[in-house]
Amino acid sequence: MIKRRFEKLDVDSSLLGFGCMRLPLNPDRTIDEEKSRQMFDLAYNAGVNYYDTAYGYHDGESERVTGRMLKKYPRETFFVATKLPMYMINSLEQAKAIFQEQLQKLQMDYVDFYLLHALNRETFDRAVNLGIVEYCEGLKREGKIRFFGFSFHDEYEQFERMLHYRDWDFCQIQYNYRDEQIQAGTRGYELATAKGVPVVVMEPVKGGVLANLMQEVNEPFRTETPGATDASFALRWVADHPNVKVILSGMSTIGQMEDNLRTFEKDLPLSTAEMDAVAEVARRLDRRVKIGCTGCRYCMPCPAGVNIPGNFEAWNNFGMYGAGSNLNFHWKVAINDHTRANRCIACHQCESKCPQSLHIVEALRTLQEELDAACAQ
Repeated sequence: MIKRRFEKLDVDSSLLGFGCMRLPLNPDRTIDEEKSRQMFDLAYNAGVNYYDTAYGYHDGESERVTGRMLKKYPRETFFVATKLPMYMINSLEQAKAIFQEQLQKLQMDYVDFYLLHALNRETFDRAVNLGIVEYCEGLKREGKIRFFGFSFHDEYEQFERMLHYRDWDFCQIQYNYRDEQIQAGTRGYELATAKGVPVVVMEPVKGGVLANLMQEVNEPFRTETPGATDASFALRWVADHPNVKVILSGMSTIGQMEDNLRTFEKDLPLSTAEMDAVAEVARRLDRRVKIGCTGCRYCMPCPAGVNIPGNFEAWNNFGMYGAGSNLNFHWKVAINDHTRANRCIACHQCESKCPQSLHIVEALRTLQEELDAACAQ
């Protein structure tokens, strides 16, 4: 197992981290603890020593199961990361109560890596104004947490603001070869590196879509490195960034774990030809984009309530990654019935505001038909 050193923290971690947000499930959607135990044992015995969970994962059960799975191993032989759910915190007292609950769920006296979860401008301001940042700094002084950081979901400018706010022990960002310009992105990675802040990466395979590319898209991977999986290319691309100390993978099956363990068995930087293959796959994905919406939201609000950028995002994901790209979630859950494309009243107000001069009304009609048909198959 490849190890990376957190020089700032004086600890060594496995480059592969076990993300405990997509554990195997029973038919009733509860966590399958027997399969989970097999996966934890396989990971631990292969040298994985970083386990990432959160208060809200698996409806609050991930921390509990993670604690049970790791109980039999010496506490000093692994790191546990968990997160304070800032999206639901409204008071310092609530934050204190949740932290104590987390220790109880994990059956641990301390947490190694503690994060303010999914920070954006609003939740970061709340953490500062409620005194939660100072509270976590106090937890570190008391030895209740060893390292204090945050995970991030917002625009780069907010990441820059947060990173400059204090001397963080580490930060966690979404990063993969399709998301270089999304959220913190490459600029965020480079800023963290310049400031000496270690980076933990989430979504290295973009929620799984980069692990199951269509054949006409992943052909450069198959040609350049026969037998290598799509996921291995995505993970190795992230691993080529030396300030990335842990790459989290939310594995759900033994097969996924075995493939990831093979990828991180030894350090294999992408060759020049493999980097070219990644670039060509990215170009092929770009060519499958359905509409050139930049998500600028100049078209919003829609008088009829249509979430125009959200609909276009679902359509573009379908174009690039096919029906296997969590389509039902993006189309049926993330976009509710009141904001779906078929609510369009063809007033054309959006088209007069669009900087890209997109034919939005026609596109909304088309995407409704295509996505409904794809979900019905």
